[in-house]
Amino acid sequence: MLQFPTALAVPLLVAFAFVLLAVFAPRWSANLSHGTAHRFSKLAQRKTLTIWLLFFSVIVIRLAVLPLLPVPVPGIHDEFSYLLMADTFAHGRLANPTPPMWMSFESFHVNFLPTYSSMFPPAQGFVLALGQLLGHPWIGVLLSDAAMCASILWMLQALLPARWACLGGVLVALKFGIISYWMNSYWGGAVAATGGALVLGPLLRIMRRPHPRDALLMGLGIAILANSRPYEGLLFCIPVAVWLLWWLAGKTKSRLTLRGRVVQVFVPLGTVLALTLAFMGYYNWRLTGNAFLMPHVLNTRTYHTTPLFLWEHAKPPVHYRNQQFEDFYNGWAREDYQNTWSDVRRVSAEKAVRCGSTYFWWGALYLLPGLPFVFRDKKMRLPLIILFLVASGVFAVIWSMPHYVAPLTCVIFALLVQAMRHLRKMRVSGRPVGLALSAAAILLLAADTWTSISQNVCDTLQWTCQGDPSRAAIQENLSHKPGKHLVVVRYGEDHNIHDEWVFNGAEIDTAKVLWARELDAQQNAKLFAYFKDRQVWLAEPDTDNTKLLPYPKPGDDP
Repeated sequence: MLQFPTALAVPLLVAFAFVLLAVFAPRWSANLSHGTAHRFSKLAQRKTLTIWLLFFSVIVIRLAVLPLLPVPVPGIHDEFSYLLMADTFAHGRLANPTPPMWMSFESFHVNFLPTYSSMFPPAQGFVLALGQLLGHPWIGVLLSDAAMCASILWMLQALLPARWACLGGVLVALKFGIISYWMNSYWGGAVAATGGALVLGPLLRIMRRPHPRDALLMGLGIAILANSRPYEGLLFCIPVAVWLLWWLAGKTKSRLTLRGRVVQVFVPLGTVLALTLAFMGYYNWRLTGNAFLMPHVLNTRTYHTTPLFLWEHAKPPVHYRNQQFEDFYNGWAREDYQNTWSDVRRVSAEKAVRCGSTYFWWGALYLLPGLPFVFRDKKMRLPLIILFLVASGVFAVIWSMPHYVAPLTCVIFALLVQAMRHLRKMRVSGRPVGLALSAAAILLLAADTWTSISQNVCDTLQWTCQGDPSRAAIQENLSHKPGKHLVVVRYGEDHNIHDEWVFNGAEIDTAKVLWARELDAQQNAKLFAYFKDRQVWLAEPDTDNTKLLPYPKPGDDP
């Protein structure tokens, strides 16, 4: 988390040093900066090359720091649900049949009726499934994060001069390519950010020189948003749709006639959107039995009683089949927000701090003097409108994590780079103070990244991407033992509801290792009878999360 004032000590000292240099050695300071920028510009002019260089650099650097930041262990409910989805896709299915003993396997954010499937949109699951087919789901995370950095660079190249676009891509890579939970968990973020870049980048190019390729890419971007962050993606696309219709109506200059605009842009775009809608309807039908019922909505109706928007009220509590769901849905979830102004201020402040920690760094404060000039830039009008609309929508809901805002990533960094462009022109008594502050901001981001790597910090929030390896170690150990295994999880009275161990893959009956909840004696007896060919174990995470014992037989002491 961002802390004050201790966390500002180093940024202030660095800025002071750069400003002193600019004041007492202005010519040397300016020549050093301009010389570095000149060499950087020569590479940035080769736009396609820089995109591929950034893509592979993110992969190579992240792999190089594996000894300090190893392959992440899942720990959040959402991650296990996404991994179930990935395993389902990797088995060539969109959904799985409901397991006979499904009540014993009931998991958070997973639907069990009418099918056994994740409640989340499928885009992140496809990425993880690709990684699983290549050897490990995290490979998909690695590739998607690198693709995000490359796609944002490509988008920035349509908005800014080449060297500034390249700088923006480097800043994104430093912020999200190594130490972000987008890279170091299975929670998502990079996929939706890629979708945002693939919507805005093509639009900017279509406005200048329409091409069917850009229309197809825009359709792909919209499809990614619709299947990753549909709510925030819709808000993102509303201004884009208005801009595009304004262009179609001939309100902006274009060398194409109305017919040419329709043929080259709207036909390919409409085709992709039609295919996307068809896929989404089919996907919903396969998972929920209704083409118009999304899995997320089904899960909300089944399990959730808490509201979505700040002005809504909670539904009456419902009874669940296990104590962990009771504690989570009727306890923690309902107590977190109770429709008071104090709650509104608290959750809003929480969003601001989390998003600030994820998207910015202390050095970014030095870019603030350049920000007022950004609001006067005509080319920044659309990004600013998108920013305010999506941000308003995010602050209107109760629950939020930084990756909910992921479609805005390209917009945020476009505004940061544009603010830096204006800042670099600012002089105080002829001294290049703005140049010094912008250099300090870049250096501080690089320093923050390196410091986090050296301290084995996987994310600035410091509570994400911190999965407990104990469950994974037990899973690995049992996978090498002969036969099949069933691990019954018994939680203590003071159990942490966010430390969940009962999650499984797509294959229930044939899996080498299964994890089940300890329920009442009758349900447990049915479970053991159904899986009579398995060795049954008892795990008690709240007592000893490394110990595994044979499950007591009836009549044995508990």
